[in-house]
Amino acid sequence: MRVVIAEDSVLLREGIARLLEDAGHTVVMRVASGPELVDAIVAERPDVSIVDVRMPPTFRDEGLRAAIEARAKVPGAPVLVLSQYVEERYAGELLATGAEGIGYLLKDRVADVAEFLAALRQVAQGGTALDPEVVSQLFSRHRRDDRLTTLTPREQEVLALMAEGQSNAAIAERMFIGEGTVEKHISNIFSKLGLDDSASQHRRVLAVLTYLRG
Repeated sequence: MRVVIAEDSVLLREGIARLLEDAGHTVVMRVASGPELVDAIVAERPDVSIVDVRMPPTFRDEGLRAAIEARAKVPGAPVLVLSQYVEERYAGELLATGAEGIGYLLKDRVADVAEFLAALRQVAQGGTALDPEVVSQLFSRHRRDDRLTTLTPREQEVLALMAEGQSNAAIAERMFIGEGTVEKHISNIFSKLGLDDSASQHRRVLAVLTYLRG
């Protein structure tokens, strides 16, 4: 993969770059500010960008703002955001740009190299990769969409795992059920959320967005 890294900490930026290069990926640009990130994504069109939420000059949400601006200029540009803490507003604003090609992980996840690289690939392929802490601490507080109340506990569990970016096979393994059962749960979820076949391949993304925004 061709990757852009936006991180103001030289130590972390170079550490992530080394990790990616050792895994066979190419870091096409390293930047330390929001405007540089936007320019890099527009110029390089990377397969995925790794972005720190808090960057200079105020260290509040410059990285996130830049990621949102970049996705407006390059629709669907895959972005994996790293944050020190679970920050509800930041995650919500990023997801408002669409769930395709979006990731939000706590920085601690970088320590698990295999998990981090798997999330990066997922985002680069247009999927969603949300830290389990983000799902459990954030969005569980906002499930008031009436359609979501019609889901059974098992269907809610499946949808939560979908929101983490888990595949059907991974969901089956986590829940100790067969893939056929997972597919049946997902079909029921689509039906209860009113996502018919006209939504085609986007139904999974729309279901996740309904869950996260609900």
